[in-house]
Amino acid sequence: MLLERQPSLFPEAEKPRYAERTSGSFVGNMDAPVHRWFRYSAGFSGAWAEDLITREAKERTVRVLDPFAGSATTLLAAEQCGVESWGIDAHPFVARVAQAKLAYRSSPSDYLAKAKEALAQAKETAPELEDYAPLIRRCYTDEALKQLDCLRRTINEVDDGTESGRLVWLTLVAILRATSHVGTANWQYLLPNRRKARVETPFAAFETMMHVMHSDMRTVGEIAGPRAGFSLTDARSCNGLPAQQFNLVVTSPPYPNNYDYADATRLELTFFGEVEGWGDLQKNVRQHLLRSCTQHVPNSAVDLNAVLDSAELEPIRRELRGLCEKLGRVRLTRGGKKTYHNMVACYFLDLAQVWLALRRLCQSPSRLCFVIGDSAPYGIYVPVVEWLSELAAAAGFKSATFEKTRDRNTKWKNRKHRVPLCEGRLWVTG
Repeated sequence: MLLERQPSLFPEAEKPRYAERTSGSFVGNMDAPVHRWFRYSAGFSGAWAEDLITREAKERTVRVLDPFAGSATTLLAAEQCGVESWGIDAHPFVARVAQAKLAYRSSPSDYLAKAKEALAQAKETAPELEDYAPLIRRCYTDEALKQLDCLRRTINEVDDGTESGRLVWLTLVAILRATSHVGTANWQYLLPNRRKARVETPFAAFETMMHVMHSDMRTVGEIAGPRAGFSLTDARSCNGLPAQQFNLVVTSPPYPNNYDYADATRLELTFFGEVEGWGDLQKNVRQHLLRSCTQHVPNSAVDLNAVLDSAELEPIRRELRGLCEKLGRVRLTRGGKKTYHNMVACYFLDLAQVWLALRRLCQSPSRLCFVIGDSAPYGIYVPVVEWLSELAAAAGFKSATFEKTRDRNTKWKNRKHRVPLCEGRLWVTG
């Protein structure tokens, strides 16, 4: 049963028909209240998620799960639709961002008062820059870092564990990129050798963002219906979540395309002292994440034969082994010698475990939608959709269909291979 629907965060006039919507892009979210508070490049369309959940909820009572919740796109959509939802993510920093965004339903006046208090106190605080890592010193001028340091230390002092405190912390997070003079690639990797033409000063940027967030909270207004739940945990196990509780899964797992989710948040992690250098990313972040990039899987850390012999991979073992052997041979002929053979094997083992965990959590019948894309490391095509479908069936789900939404890798200038790729929605039922 669909509860009373809240006003959408996305203007109806700007929402194209469901069948035509590009689900795999976060770009449209950057104009939407609440969603725009933190840009997460690996996210997907909040408008599409709202539309999907609305359609499903018209047919039955739904309980939504997102096992790769990221910055809470699905959960925000579920709250707008008035349905129960739960999200998990294993990235500690992104999980904290999600939990802060989900505080948007708290008191706007309490948040504004606490944010103003933090800003005023920061302006009276003496900066201390001695302990910042070299990366941070490269990314900010001394004057900018002084203001950011005062904001960080003040926010730590006024953080009382309330929802308003979480939102004030997020206000600082939201301005870290805008106040750095170094460039940022499309996928949020830092480009320290590139300089921006325009950089905001931290105190001014904080004040601007404070009013944006306050305005968004007032725009959303009071919302009836359940609040989304959230857990910092691993989708491969889904520990702590009750069995047979969900009947709609809306998510987008990592693609096997070598995107490093840890590196994408390195600026923020380093600024807050959660990592000091490149090596800390592995220990503090990557080890918790699904293995979808070569930084996770050096030869020293992976027994490839043991991975391929895992019982969970039995449905695709022969084809997967052949592909990994081919990648291993091609790797030796390429500069960099990236361990794509390890990455692909570990990726599918991890997703096989995700399907098994979801089978435990999902009711029968259930409907699952994975926004997913294929890949071709070293120009060798990986049949992601086909193999994920087989692993879903082996986990106990009944059927899988794929709906392509867009072609990828069609503009081959400066590309490393010319294999056509696509992105779309894998629909699984059972």
